[in-house]
Amino acid sequence: MMDCTKWLCLLFCVVLLLLKAESSYVPITFVQNAVTKGAVCLDGSAPAYHLDRGFGEGINNWLVQFEGGGWCNNVTTCLSRKNGRLGSSKKMAKQIAFSGILNNRRIFNPDFYNWNRVKIRYCDGSSFTGDKEEVNPTTQLHFRGARVFAAVMQDLLTKGMKNARNAIISGCSAGGLTSILHCDRFRALLPAGAKVKCLSDAGYFINTRDVSGTQHIEQFFSQIVATHGSVKNLPPSCTSRLSPGLCFFPQYLVSQIKTPIFFVNAAYDSWQIKNILAPGVADPEGHWHSCKLDINNCSPDQLELMQGFRAQFLRALTVLGNSPSKGMFIDSCYAHCQTEMQETWFRTDSPLLNKTTIAKAVGDWFFERKTFRQIDCPYPCNPSCHNRVFEPENQPEV
Repeated sequence: MMDCTKWLCLLFCVVLLLLKAESSYVPITFVQNAVTKGAVCLDGSAPAYHLDRGFGEGINNWLVQFEGGGWCNNVTTCLSRKNGRLGSSKKMAKQIAFSGILNNRRIFNPDFYNWNRVKIRYCDGSSFTGDKEEVNPTTQLHFRGARVFAAVMQDLLTKGMKNARNAIISGCSAGGLTSILHCDRFRALLPAGAKVKCLSDAGYFINTRDVSGTQHIEQFFSQIVATHGSVKNLPPSCTSRLSPGLCFFPQYLVSQIKTPIFFVNAAYDSWQIKNILAPGVADPEGHWHSCKLDINNCSPDQLELMQGFRAQFLRALTVLGNSPSKGMFIDSCYAHCQTEMQETWFRTDSPLLNKTTIAKAVGDWFFERKTFRQIDCPYPCNPSCHNRVFEPENQPEV
């Protein structure tokens, strides 16, 4: 009889095989000529991306996905990123798995599997908006995110993106914010006759008070913009009206975006609950610690505050108006980033709204088969949710 240890080992191997079957591995490309243009990571290394070439009918279609990973808001936090993969391409994995919206198999990614699929690595800490010429000789920090965006786009244009017939700029978390901030800029790079749209996954960060009553996230975003010199790369339609730090919040600028855009977001976004509603600085005694790890651990009072957060999130979405060009899939899951994970993008047990997966909603909207603007009922009404459960050490906070 096989003992429990052997059963666990067998189960682990089966899970690994299933994960491998649901993804492919794509090698890294370094944009070496970007260095001479000053388009570099925080440590001065070359920017990078992973490209899986399209095939068949998708040969002239492009999906450009920006990696997430938070931000750094001052010299100290940027130095802490500088020597890791979020600040240096020297520390990046030489190949990464493509799954979900990046998958190259039709059964896992029906509408975009044969497109040119690109994952742009994140190493500037500003959602690709920073641009300061000076480099401090002591810290050797380079704030050049906007230049990285331009250099990588130019490299992709020379590799065939200039002939795009269909294109999407997308991203998750800080990358989802990138796809919002650079949406119209991306559209302007491509042929006038191309169908170009934008997709933001978990990038709709809202400006609200934390549980202590402080505008913590507003201060944090303002510090990012100041540290990186981002103001000139934020939408002028916003900066002409509001302070630059506010123009990092989608709610103050999405109404001015001209390119069609789709928002995938959890109304109880786990990153926003952990870092905007209940950041560590607002909860010094750790009352929210267990709740933030697993929504099932939340007390009735905490759930009430989270319902209040959802109400504010939905209020922040109202600026989108009723245009069918601005689609949305707003579920009531405790999740963050759902398009790159196969289980939440397109699988038999994926989250559903109106009996529709995220993959089908985005595909229908992009190809204009039907509009999709769905907001879920309040937690815990949706049994199809994949609610995240975090390990204690996986608690990055702003």
